[in-house]
Amino acid sequence: MKQIAILGSTGSIGTQTLDVVREQGDIRVWALTAGKNIELLEKQIREFRPKLAAVWEEKDAAALRIRTADLQVQIVSGMDGLLAAAVIPESELLVTAVVGMIGLRPTIAAIEAGKDIALANKETLVTAGHLIMPLAKTYGVALLPVDSEHSAVFQCLNGEREPENKIHKILLTASGGPFRGRTKQELEHISVSDALHHPNWSMGKKITVDSATMVNKGLEVMEAKWLFGVDASKIQVVVQPQSVIHSMVEYEDGSIMAQLGTPDMRLPIQYALYYPKRRLLSGSRLDFFALGSICFEQPDTDTFDGLKLAYQAMERGGNMPTVFNAANERAVAKFLNHQINFLDITKMIRECMEHCAYIEHPDLNQVLETEQSVYEWIESRW
Repeated sequence: MKQIAILGSTGSIGTQTLDVVREQGDIRVWALTAGKNIELLEKQIREFRPKLAAVWEEKDAAALRIRTADLQVQIVSGMDGLLAAAVIPESELLVTAVVGMIGLRPTIAAIEAGKDIALANKETLVTAGHLIMPLAKTYGVALLPVDSEHSAVFQCLNGEREPENKIHKILLTASGGPFRGRTKQELEHISVSDALHHPNWSMGKKITVDSATMVNKGLEVMEAKWLFGVDASKIQVVVQPQSVIHSMVEYEDGSIMAQLGTPDMRLPIQYALYYPKRRLLSGSRLDFFALGSICFEQPDTDTFDGLKLAYQAMERGGNMPTVFNAANERAVAKFLNHQINFLDITKMIRECMEHCAYIEHPDLNQVLETEQSVYEWIESRW
């Protein structure tokens, strides 16, 4: 039996992880965590019978304790609850499916407890890759990417890890989002409902908006830098609208390895859970005759300047990726609450990058302090 814990079990990645658990039948779930969706979390607790479950607010935890009083489950809350789930002794692997920098401290705690990490929380490496990667090496734990693009690169590197097989370029594919081909003028009056209609993938609200702005691809570029140890100059974004090539690796000799498949997040999730083994996964298969053709385009970084800003943040380094990420988190929240316009998202990111104090080698406390200072700067001006 695989022994796992899941941070963010009621979100898109979390629920699809549980789909894999349900289908495979040989994974034991010891801990589940959620934000506020206690109704779904209760259903998950009743089905998967974890030893521990956590929610963010204590009042929600109190309500969940009443709802699960007939079960043998410990209900906890807050960051202490997330940390308890991350290091629960019975698990061997932690699925980090929470969104945002809230996943940083639990991921560090799990690594220090010797847990392998199935990493879907890209913000962990975006903001603290300089801390996480050496820590994982020190404790001898595996970081197994769950994002479809990074899983694709990871798969393309299998059998090619010899030092002499040098990566010339990582090609991260992007669908282009729902507004591919539109001009900046056409984006001025985009509604929240417009931004939440992704053409290919079913995702949570925040990441769907990030895909619409192409900020998500910028975050993935930063994550790839740390996961695969390459410079920004060796990571190229390629728009591939059908979302069947999930990413590619070009080697020094000009050979390119690509990983293809239907746009189904269960595939990279299952690959991370059972690595290095592959298992049968239900669902449709890629039909090349029905597909007919695969198209490629350059990303429009003038219209979708979030990607351009991400490269700037990565190249400057220090705490600037944290500034980029934190500004985006707050901007997307404001957009979803109808407080700002769609184009204001990247405008807010740019202003934060211009005005927030730069720290060249931030420690964990400085990373978290940077996040807070970005939030305070935004609230004082927006």
